[in-house]
This record gives sequence, structure tokens and C-alpha cells, in this order.
Amino acid sequence: MSSRDIYAERARLAWFVTGFGWRAVRARAMAKPFVPWRMATIPVPSRLLIAPQDMRTGDATRAGEIYSGRFAFAGKVASADGRSPFEIAHPSREWGEALLSFSWLRHLRAAGTALARANARALVNDWIMLRGRRDPIGAEPEVAARRVISWLTQSPLILQDADQTFYRRFMRALTRQVRHLKNIEPDTEDGYPRLLVAMTLCLAALCMADQARLLRTATRRLADELDRQILPDGGHISRNPGVLIELLLDLLPIRQAFHARNLPPPPALINAIDRMMPMLRFFRHGDGAFAHFNGMGPTPADSLATVLAYDDARGTPVSNAPHSGYQRIEAAGSVVIADTGRAPPMAISREAHAGCLSFEFSSGRNRIVVNCGMPAISREAWQPAARQTAAQSTATIEGVSSCRFVGGSTMTRLCGTPILDGPTEVQVERKQREGAHIVRASHDGYARRLGIVHQRSWRLASDGARLDGEDVFRVAQGEEFTGNEGDSYVVRFHLHPAVAANRLADGHTVLLALPSAEKWIFTAPNMAVDIEESIYLAANGGPRRGAQIVIAGSGRHVPRVVWTFIRADDPRLPHI
Repeated sequence: MSSRDIYAERARLAWFVTGFGWRAVRARAMAKPFVPWRMATIPVPSRLLIAPQDMRTGDATRAGEIYSGRFAFAGKVASADGRSPFEIAHPSREWGEALLSFSWLRHLRAAGTALARANARALVNDWIMLRGRRDPIGAEPEVAARRVISWLTQSPLILQDADQTFYRRFMRALTRQVRHLKNIEPDTEDGYPRLLVAMTLCLAALCMADQARLLRTATRRLADELDRQILPDGGHISRNPGVLIELLLDLLPIRQAFHARNLPPPPALINAIDRMMPMLRFFRHGDGAFAHFNGMGPTPADSLATVLAYDDARGTPVSNAPHSGYQRIEAAGSVVIADTGRAPPMAISREAHAGCLSFEFSSGRNRIVVNCGMPAISREAWQPAARQTAAQSTATIEGVSSCRFVGGSTMTRLCGTPILDGPTEVQVERKQREGAHIVRASHDGYARRLGIVHQRSWRLASDGARLDGEDVFRVAQGEEFTGNEGDSYVVRFHLHPAVAANRLADGHTVLLALPSAEKWIFTAPNMAVDIEESIYLAANGGPRRGAQIVIAGSGRHVPRVVWTFIRADDPRLPHI
């Protein structure tokens, strides 16, 4: 029997013993037994007091597909063929997560018809009667939390025209799931999953009657997690920009729910929202897309627009996010966003990338330099490659990443692959000179293994028409080159797929044609510049082929690489 089969069998056994709750969570589930006296005592409420707003947009056209028995999630389509969708095999794990989270209920609500309401009620009833076919995926913390949120936000859709028998059955099933989340919350994986469970418990306590005790404990727990996970500059402890959008889509309805109950929201909730809002603008390029760092995939434009509508300040984004480990330089429509931070704590780093000193660069609505990012689906398959330093627009030394990842197939399956070793010291200096914005940063991610410190500088002209950069590879203090260690490096600039790149005859210059007909020149004097294939994983339609500018050299012989991006019509071009 494989490890995955053993894990699934133990999960099913735990579910059977507890009556609902799958007590185990990822790696800890394999070692920590279920403790019956920790079962939460949450009374079955007599009714729902409020229905919170679902800020995620629905697509009415998908309601017809669901009614016909076609369930399309995560790039896979499965037909129920007259059966309940909860009785069919999952085409993929991501498909199962989407089905069992019930997030698709918003599409039925968008249809707004009596048929859609009846279909929603029938599907929820199927799940209740089948108990989700006792599927371990449905009991995982993130999936279970999403299902509770979906049931609460879509309760008007589910309960309208429902009889008392179904209403009582729905309330009992909802309460069982809230108890389940309350039981597993202490053991839930740290970071976003644990914060999601805390948000769900707080929202459930606000919506369900007779939950004064749960509301006190859930509010306190949510405040503690927000204070711990939302950094002073507004970033999330995982350093994934996309987490901010997901959090605000849930935190804003919780704030509204407190007001609907005539209760004061906890200060930690208000402060967290106020800190996160400016960071949304920090990570945006001119076309509205987020920069791709540490697990960020395609930008959900509709969700981002919805969240930004609640930003009362609407001001210029901050330029320095030292706690999150990012820098932003902006001038006349040109934007540079750089990763200048250490890896997140090991327990929260299973999706973090080895991208220290990587950057993205855009001009107006045209993105020029990007990181490969992560796809919206099939993330598990792409993750090992996407997290490597070579997939970021920065330098690799001796062909290795600046971070080392925990190995082992069992660890990877159960809790992802956390970062074991990465930069411990990242120094950042920021200043202005003659109107130009200058950022200089260095990291020691290669110091212990190769004895090298990587230093990178960016200088963006005040008119936004020129970006000068420099990469320096210097011997770490107290170290020296031995053998071939630290001898070779590769500096990569991954280009957005919409950018056409052509190397010129001199061998160190590349002409970049943007979709807007704007042209830029990349040059690295005295260095051989190549154009190689790349892949842009974070495209909205799935991974796309791209190109990358590559500069290879020897740290022993040429420890300094100077490069420039300059607009082709800039009068300074002849002087490069």
C-alpha cells in the first residue's frame, strides 16, 4: 500500500470515529491521534441571523452547465450522468477541491432563477445525505472552510422556498462542519490555511444564532492571527502578493457582518484591512496585473477590482515595504518591483520561491521583464520548476538556487516543500540622485555553499525612459574561491510573452518590441547576450512560451555585469 493510500485510509478511519471530523491535517495527521475530549461544543442554531456578502463574482452561464450535470473545474470536465457529482471519481485533486468547496454556488445565484435555487438546494442536500461520500479532500481545512463560507454567503439561494425539514437538516450539517473546523483549527497548517479557518469560524459565529461563546473565542483567535500574519507594511507573512486579494475578499464581508450585527469589529481586523489596501497598489503594474513573486499566479482582475472599490484612500502606492521584503520604483509610467526579502519562516514557505533580488519591469501598460510565476491550475506539477531561482529574473551561481528546499516525496505530498535554507541577511539601500531613483540590495544565499554574495542595483531615470542595472558577485566576508565554486553565473531576464526580442549584430544588444509599438533596447556592454526559450506560467489562459535574455559569465574573471534598458527613442541611446 502506498503512502498516499495509507494517508487516505487513516483519514477515512478518523472520519468514521469522529462522526464527521477528519482530525488529521497534512503531516501532523500522520503522527497525531484524534483526541475525543477536544471536540467543540457548538449548539445547533435555531436559525441564521444574517447572510454575508459574497464578493467573488458569479457567471450565470455556468448555471446551465451545472444543471445539465457537467461540472467544469480546474481545467477538467466531468459529467454526472444522472448521478450525484459527489458519487463520481475526481478527474484531479484540484477538481475535487473545487467541487467540495461549493464555491460554484455563486454561479447558480448569479442565474437568479427558481430552477437554479432548486438545483442548489438539491446538490447541497445530496452532499448532506451522502456526507460528501466521506471524501478526505472535503474534510481538509481549506476545503471545509471554503464550503462553510459558501453555504453562509449563498444561504438565501439555498434556503429560499425550502421546507422546515431541509432547513433543520441544513443547520445540523452546517453546525457539524463548524465543529469540525473548531476541532482542527489548532493543528491546521500555519499561514493562510490557519487564518482562513479563523476567518470562517468568526463569520459562522456572526451568522448563526446562539453562538455568543463561539463568537468571543473566534474573534479573539482571528485578531491574534491577523496581528501575527499581517505585517506592519500590509504584506502577508507568506510574501505571496495574491494572498492579499484572497484575504480581503473574506475580511471585508466579516467587517460588514459585524456592522450588520451592530457589533464593533475588533481593532485588529480594521487595522489589517487598512494596512493591506495600499499593498494592493504596491504590487500592480500599469496594466493592473500583480507582480509574480512567491507563488503569485494570474491576477484575478474581477476580484481585484472589487476589492479596490473599497479602498477609500486611492492614493499613490508606497515605495518601500521593508517588512514584506519588496521595493517599488516608479517614474513617468515605468515601474520596477523587486524582491529584496528573506524567505518566509519554514512552516509557511512551502510555496515561496527562491527569487531574492529578482524584479519585474513595465512601461505603461506593457510588462517587459517578468518572473515565470505560477499557473492557476496544475500548480503541483509546475511547482518544483517554478520555485527555482532560474525561473526568476535574477542571477544563479553554479546553476543552483539561492534557497534549498526540503526533499522527500512524503513530505512533498503531505505539506508541500518548505524552504530549508535561504538568505539570512539581505541588505537594502535606497536613495535618490539627480532625480533618479536608486535601490541597491545584496543577499547571502550563496555565501555558505559557494562563498559568494550577490549584489544588485537598479537606477530608474526620472523620466522613466532608462533603467540601469548592475550585478556584482563578490567573495563573502571570511570566504575565498576554492576550485570552481562561484566561478560561473547566469543572469536571466524573463520577458513577457507579448514582447518580441531580437538580438542585434553586435552580440550584446537586444531590440524589444512591445505590443503598443513602443520599442526598448537592452544592452550589456562587453558581455555576450543570448536569447533563450522561457515559459510564462502565470498567463490567464495557461502557460505560454516566452523568451529570456541570458548573460553568462565567470565570477572569477568578470565579477561585475552592467546592463541597461532604454527606450529606443531616448536621446541618450547613442551614448550607451
